[in-house]
Amino acid sequence: MGNGEWRMEKNPPVNGERHRGVNVVTSHESLVTIHAVMAITDWPLDDRPREKLLRKGAGALSDAELVAIFLRTGVRGKSAVDLARAALARFGSLSGLFAAEASAVTAVSGLGAAKYVQLQAVLEMARRALREKLDRGSALSSPQAVRDYLRLALQDRPHEVFVAVFLDAQNRVLAVEELFRGTLTQTSVYPREVVKRALAHNAAALIFAHNHPSGIAEPSRSDEALTGALRQALALVDVKVLDHFVIGAGAAMSFAERGLL
Repeated sequence: MGNGEWRMEKNPPVNGERHRGVNVVTSHESLVTIHAVMAITDWPLDDRPREKLLRKGAGALSDAELVAIFLRTGVRGKSAVDLARAALARFGSLSGLFAAEASAVTAVSGLGAAKYVQLQAVLEMARRALREKLDRGSALSSPQAVRDYLRLALQDRPHEVFVAVFLDAQNRVLAVEELFRGTLTQTSVYPREVVKRALAHNAAALIFAHNHPSGIAEPSRSDEALTGALRQALALVDVKVLDHFVIGAGAAMSFAERGLL
């Protein structure tokens, strides 16, 4: 590596024995549930996702229930919750669903181009809301906002990217920039270019972040060496490095919290 380049390696009880033309057998040995063929509006109130959210808050809902609210309706023979479960099973998780390509999402029964567009709009609104929260406060007084924003922005990227958050002397956010983009396994980072961008923003401090497409939010030795090199280069122009986050699947590891800075 020359020229200053661094590489970073629930079922409700059944009421009655018939519902909507479906025979339900209830005995000590067997219970055939009817949720799969009932419209959600026919479910007991306690089980309907929208009503449950209003009573208990969004945090009380499962991933499938949240996606079902987004889908709004099901298809013949399947409720919105059934469709949501199928989509989550296909893509593995909520983050997998959000990160899926348009062609993959539209191939799922009950989902189409309109739903894909809505999913991306929801994700972008979440990013912007977190960015606004970040912009309103100090990076040090709102460390969780920094972590949440970077995780949402980077965790589903298919290749490594290196991002810098530029801060002023009061640790308020001046800018967030993607400085370098690499491959599935590594990114080339040039400390000289980072210093140039810091001076261009008149930054007093920086927070770095890069993702691991493998999903493992653990720093490599080269990540540690790069961070050290960046600290040394930026110290020459009196700019501090406050943290470096490694973003994985649903996680963000902080160098500062690990005592690596």
